[in-house]
Amino acid sequence: MTTTNDSQAPVTTALLPRAQAGDDRAMNDILLHIAPFVGRLCLPIAQSHSSDAAQEAMLAIFRGIRGLREPEAFYGWVRAVTVREAVRTSKRLSQGPTDDLTDRAQDGNPLDTVHISDAMDRLPDQHRQVLVLRAVYGMNEEEMAATLALPVGTVRSRLHRARRNFQDAWHQQSA
Repeated sequence: MTTTNDSQAPVTTALLPRAQAGDDRAMNDILLHIAPFVGRLCLPIAQSHSSDAAQEAMLAIFRGIRGLREPEAFYGWVRAVTVREAVRTSKRLSQGPTDDLTDRAQDGNPLDTVHISDAMDRLPDQHRQVLVLRAVYGMNEEEMAATLALPVGTVRSRLHRARRNFQDAWHQQSA
């Protein structure tokens, strides 16, 4: 069994410099290697448009790979580009990100999954976005601000309001 670092090493050490130098075969191999990862990142944000989001992310990665200066940051860079493109695609297609938070309740009471989904459905898109980026992707406020192209203060206030609105929606279900 290989570790994640072992499977990533050939991409970052051998293929990435070749792809950055214009080797089409190396670029194709890299894109094939990261496609499942990109797809998994797009799904909870762009929901039914995740294929479009993944395609946009792959194009952005293809276009931007030559500018990547630190090969060891490749997977972090792919993640940042992918999440940014998924959010953009979601906004462009007028759909908020999904509530992958329901997956977090699978081990507990099955009704919690229904309640979380219902509470998330009641939130405005901008509140769902920040909650998904925080809870599902574990992003901090600075990362969310960069991804959403918003000031950090705006992200903080949205996150605060989103949490409060989620709690209100949750308590309405309990009453």
